[in-house]
Formats: sequence, structure tokens, C-alpha cells
Amino acid sequence: QVQLVESGGGLVRAGDSLTLSCSASVRTLSAHTMAWFRQAQRREREFVAAISWSAGSARVAASVKDRFTISRDNAKETIYLQMNKLNDGDTAVYYCAAGSVVGVTPDSYTYWGQGTQVTVSS
Repeated sequence: QVQLVESGGGLVRAGDSLTLSCSASVRTLSAHTMAWFRQAQRREREFVAAISWSAGSARVAASVKDRFTISRDNAKETIYLQMNKLNDGDTAVYYCAAGSVVGVTPDSYTYWGQGTQVTVSS
């Protein structure tokens, strides 16, 4: 069982930057593809970014591609989501997920964190 814990969310102003982190409770994070999804109120869970276990393959949603960067540090069992130039459209709960493929749908991932709230004020 892999347990994921997100951190780094908060209230920021439009134009600010924020970095989210996701750590695993066991030493298996390096074996999984990792991803970030987000879910705004009254909306479906939305793919944000994913990165393969070796970090050799990454995919970022077109809507945030110029502003968000995903990375991972397998030695620290942690992945990151660097978010720049935030706007109110980025307000959502951000979830970390672990799976075996670089997929863009939630059902591609087996393990999920509890989420961290990001609120952008305009």
C-alpha cells in the first residue's frame, strides 16, 4: 500500500508562484509513474501533469504547459509541481497520484493522496 501526502498548498495572489510537494510513506515511489490532478468546485477531476518513474518522460496539460513544471526526486521519495503565474482558474484541490503508466485520466492511477487546497485571489 502506497500512501501519498501532499503539501505546499495555500492562499496566494494572482501572478504568484507556488510549489507543491508529494511524499510517499513507503520506499516505493521511485517504482511508480507519478501525476498531479486538480479538482475545482463543481468540476471533474482534471489532469495537470505526470512524470515517469525515471523522469525520462513527462507530460503536462496544454492549459498549464507554459506555467507548470513537474519534477521528482526519487532519493527523497518526493515529486513536485512548480506553478508560476497563478490565476484564479488554478484554484482547486490538487491531488497527487501514483500508477504504472503516464496516463491523463484518473483511472490510470492506483494510489491517491488526500489533496491540498490552492486558492488564487485575483
